[in-house]
Parts: sequence; structure tokens; C-alpha cells
Amino acid sequence: MLDDLWLQLLAFSVISGVSGVFFMLDLRSVILLPAAFAAVLALTSACETAPPVQEMSDARQAIAVAREAGPADAAAQELATAETYLESAQQKLNERDYQRARSDAIEAKARALRALKLSESSDAPPFN
Repeated sequence: MLDDLWLQLLAFSVISGVSGVFFMLDLRSVILLPAAFAAVLALTSACETAPPVQEMSDARQAIAVAREAGPADAAAQELATAETYLESAQQKLNERDYQRARSDAIEAKARALRALKLSESSDAPPFN
């Protein structure tokens, strides 16, 4: 059907001259624009529904490094909080709630890095 429409528009553009060509291009872009928008939307939504593999790995590594540093008393609470966030991220990952799993994994990494920093310096202010 679009091929027939395209041939009709092409014939119209040849008959009507240059202004017909501009009309034909405008009509074709109007037809293709929604399809292009839908393709971009599908690609971006597919990225959001992917499991947060990298974020989970980053959080696990940060927790392992903070644990190896032998956290001081001030850092122990941050490390425990980081581990809680990581467990929550794993649970949400199992439930296929990837957006919340990603958020919790990022928070776990931030808390683990904060615990590492606290273990190196006990005078850092508490994380909020």
C-alpha cells in the first residue's frame, strides 16, 4: 500500500514540478517519523529493562574491598548498610524489578565506598 502511495506521490511530483518533490518528501517524513520514534523508544526502554549486572558487580567488589580494609567501628555500620542494600538489590533482581535492583546496587556501592573511607579516616562525618 505504501508503495502504491509512493508511486502516486512520485507521479504527482513529476507533474507538478519541484514543489511536488518537496511535498512528497514532507509526506514521507511524516509517515516515517512515528516509526523512527517508536524504534528509538523501544531501544531506550530495552536498555532500562536489562538486568543491572555491572552495578551488582561493582557493589560486590566495593563491599569486598571495604571488608578487607578491616573497617573501624564508625565504618562497620556503613558496611552493614551496604550489605543490606546489596541483599535488597539481589532480591529485587530475582523478582525482575531491575530498576529498583539497579538503584539498590548503586546505593550499596556508595555505602561500601563510604565505609572504606571511614575505615581510613575516623573523622569523616556520617553518611546521610
